[in-house]
Amino acid sequence: MIEKITSEGKNIDEAINNILTQNNLTKDDIIIINEDEKSSLFKGKKAIITIIKKEDIKQYLKQFFKQLDNYLNVNIKCEILERDNIYDITLTSDNNAILIGKDGKNLEAIQVIVRNIINQNTNNSTKINIDVSNYKTSKMEKLEKEIEKIAKEVQNTKVAVKLDPMNSYQRMIVHTHISKYEDLISESIGEEPERYIVIKPKED
Repeated sequence: MIEKITSEGKNIDEAINNILTQNNLTKDDIIIINEDEKSSLFKGKKAIITIIKKEDIKQYLKQFFKQLDNYLNVNIKCEILERDNIYDITLTSDNNAILIGKDGKNLEAIQVIVRNIINQNTNNSTKINIDVSNYKTSKMEKLEKEIEKIAKEVQNTKVAVKLDPMNSYQRMIVHTHISKYEDLISESIGEEPERYIVIKPKED
């Protein structure tokens, strides 16, 4: 598990400064996962904060993929970039097909597991994006080109088009892309895992 560090102070700012000083850290090095202020009749007011180090998250992720490496019997290399509490993880291996799975289902499952683990430790303070040798990036570029073609078709024919079922991330890409068109709208319909999008002309 990821180590949590707790500190106290007369107020939140003092508690944060105490933890930074004691651990030789800066605010950019930490994620605050809990803040609490308590008042006592005899001891007065005090603030308690709990943080985790961003570097500890990176080390935990590296250890996770090392264990996955052993479990799947593949040689996995991971590159982790963090910005604004968003972790972009790029995996490469000697058998990318195993990591990706049919239609990306293994990759999606790995991402769900990692997200759940990290968010349990950070109180949903982080976002995890995992890709394997730019598989998702190239797939999203292909999806955007297909949506562009369909959007123009709907504009020309004024006939709605139903897309195949997609996961939530793919649907977000479609909705974002269609939102750029003033004369089109996109609507998600159905229940997971068969939830799909309909692209149609906007009513006057």
